[in-house]
Amino acid sequence: MNEIAVLGNGRVGGNLAAALTRAGHRVTVADRTQGAAAEAARTARIVINATPGAGSLERLAALREELRGKILVDVSNATTDGPDGLPEDLLYPGSSLAERLQEALPETRVVKTLNTMLFPVMTAPATLAQPPTAFLSGEDPQAKQSVRDLLTDLGWSKEWITDLGGIRTARATEAAILFVPHVIRSSGFTPFALSIAR
Repeated sequence: MNEIAVLGNGRVGGNLAAALTRAGHRVTVADRTQGAAAEAARTARIVINATPGAGSLERLAALREELRGKILVDVSNATTDGPDGLPEDLLYPGSSLAERLQEALPETRVVKTLNTMLFPVMTAPATLAQPPTAFLSGEDPQAKQSVRDLLTDLGWSKEWITDLGGIRTARATEAAILFVPHVIRSSGFTPFALSIAR
């Protein structure tokens, strides 16, 4: 059992919080206000960033003290949105939100994952017709193992989890968000995820 803080109480954060609670973890959900986020982060071992990616860097950089020594699981994608509200361009081309977070929070262990799928797949990967892939990016092997364990609790088989390497690899998975609006416009909001076929 882990003490987990989920920052963000929208569809992504609520979905993850409910699933992790069912898995036996003690979960606190904080809304986007700084006070609530700081209090939740202070008491957690693992913090999940499920806030909108465009504002995540500023919001989390302000929690540097509360996040010191913690594992920060970043599931957000930082994008500008098009007229229909769907992602249009990357906010940090040539970099990534995860890299920016790691730079701003040098004493926090940032791990990027679960950002290459629609949110229902995060907690129900086995519902897809073929196995999806969850990618891990981060500098700290122990932090990545802790996140791998959380993914297992969410229903991810170990064969479906691919460790890409350091935090710089997050720019590849974050760029995958550019697929999403086109898939949604062609197929609707049916759950889907990227998958490495071997």
